[in-house]
Amino acid sequence: METPTPQAKQRTRAVVYCRISQDRTGAGLGVDRQRIDCEALAERNDWDIVEVYVDNDVSAYSGKQRKDYQRMLADLEAGTATVVIVWHTDRLHRSPTELEKYIDLCEKRGVSTHTVQAGQLDLATPSGRMTARILGAVARQESEHKGHRVARARMQKAMAGEWAGGIRPFGWGVPTGETKTTVDKKTGEEVQVPVLDMSKLVPEEAAALEVGHEMLLSGKSLRGWIQWLADKGLRTTRGNPITSTEGRDMLLRPRNAGIAVYKGEEVGTGLWEKVISVEAHRAVVAVLKDPNRRTSPGATPKWFGSLIYRCGLGDCKETMRVTKAGGAMHPAYRCVTSHGGGRRADKLDEYVMDLIIERLSRPDASDLLVPGPADLDVAGLQKESEEIRRRLTDLAGMFGAGQISMVQFTEGSDVARAQLEGVNQQLARAATRDPLVPLVGAMDVRKAWEGMDLEQQRSVLRALLEVTVRPARPGRMPDGGYFDYQAIETRWKRGNRQP
Repeated sequence: METPTPQAKQRTRAVVYCRISQDRTGAGLGVDRQRIDCEALAERNDWDIVEVYVDNDVSAYSGKQRKDYQRMLADLEAGTATVVIVWHTDRLHRSPTELEKYIDLCEKRGVSTHTVQAGQLDLATPSGRMTARILGAVARQESEHKGHRVARARMQKAMAGEWAGGIRPFGWGVPTGETKTTVDKKTGEEVQVPVLDMSKLVPEEAAALEVGHEMLLSGKSLRGWIQWLADKGLRTTRGNPITSTEGRDMLLRPRNAGIAVYKGEEVGTGLWEKVISVEAHRAVVAVLKDPNRRTSPGATPKWFGSLIYRCGLGDCKETMRVTKAGGAMHPAYRCVTSHGGGRRADKLDEYVMDLIIERLSRPDASDLLVPGPADLDVAGLQKESEEIRRRLTDLAGMFGAGQISMVQFTEGSDVARAQLEGVNQQLARAATRDPLVPLVGAMDVRKAWEGMDLEQQRSVLRALLEVTVRPARPGRMPDGGYFDYQAIETRWKRGNRQP
C-alpha cells in the first residue's frame, strides 16, 4: 500500500496598496517607503504578494479617480487575492461611501485587510466594521481640517503677496541673500536656490510695466510695448522673448495695482509694493478687453484707416484694408471680404486726416474732450466697487448655506456684475488719457498732428470719427478728378456737429 504524498500547504495570496496625497518632487519616495513596510509585513506572515498597486500624488479626499485603486477592486472581485496590505487605513479610504463599497466587496469575496500601523481590520465582524468606520470618520475629519487650514494659509499668502510657486512673476522677486534646498525635477538632485522677497519690486522690470501702462493709456499699441521691451533686451523671467500674449497677461494682472486675488476673485488689498494705481489698472484692463481695439490680428498696420474704415456696400459693415491688386497703379482700400471696388488709399487717408485737423482747429474743439478725473468721484466709485464685490461674496455664501435658490443667486449675481462693470468703466476714465489732448488747443494743430506717430493718429481716429466708404460714382467728378468724396460718409463720435 502506497504512502499518501503530503499535500503542499496552500500559500496565502496578498496584494499591496500604496498611496500618497502629494509628491512635490515626483520622486515617489513616500510610496516606496510604504511598499517596503508592507512587503516586510507579508514576509513575516509568509504571504505571497501577487500584485502591488500604487496611486502616487492622488488624494483620497479630493474625489479624483484613483486608477490603481479601481484596478485593485476589479482584481479582488475576480479572486486574485484574499489579503489586502496597506500601510495605514487612511491610505485606503477617506470617504464613507467608498469604505462601504469596500466592506461589501470584502464580505463577498472573503478578503481580509491588514495594516502596518493599525493591525488587522476584520471586516467580517460587526466590531471590525465599526472600527473601520470610526477610523474612516477620523481620517475624514483630519482631511477636512487640513483642507480648511490649507485654504486659510493660501488666503493669507494671497493677501501677503507671497507667490504660491512656479515661475517668478515679472516685476517682483528681490533676492534676500539667503538660499533654500529644493529638488531638481529633471535630475532628482538637491540644489540650492536663492530665496526671493516677492513683496519687493525688481526696479528695471517694474519700470517696464509702468511704461507699458503709460503707452496703452496714451493711445499706443500693445505691439509697440512688446517691441520696446525687445529693444531694451528685457525677457520673461524664464529668459524667453516676451510675446504679445505674455505681455498682455502681464498688464492685465491685478497684482500690478496691489489687488490680492484668491481663486480668481479679488479679495482685498495685498501687502506688497505695487506698480500702478487701481484706476490705471482698471483703465488698462478696459483698453485691452475692448473688442473694438482688437482690429489687427496680423501684421502692424501701415495705413491710417486700415481695419478701422467700414465698407458701405449694401448692408456690409466689415472693415477695410489696403491692397494693391492686379495692375492697379496705387494701393487701395478694399473690404476684407474682397467684394466691391477699391478706393485710392492715399486720397482717402488725406481726406479723413484733413477733416480731423480742421475740426480740432475750431475754437470749440475742447467740447470734444472726454471729462477728466476731476469730474469723477474716484473715492466714491472705489467704495461702490468694494460694496458690490462684498454683495457678490454674500450671495455666494447664502446660496451655499441654502438660504437662497439658484435662480435668486443667478439673478442677484448678474445684476451685481453688470453694476460692477459700469463702475469699472467709470474708474477707467479716471486714468485713461484722451488721445485728443495733444491736439486740442495746440497753436498749430496740423504740425502737432504730424508730430504724432501712426499709432497715436489711429487712436484719435477711433475716438473721434466713424468712416463708412460707400460705392463711388463712375466717371469724372465735378472737380475734374476721379475720386468721389461724396461717397465717403463720416460721423463724429463726439459732439453734435458733423463734418
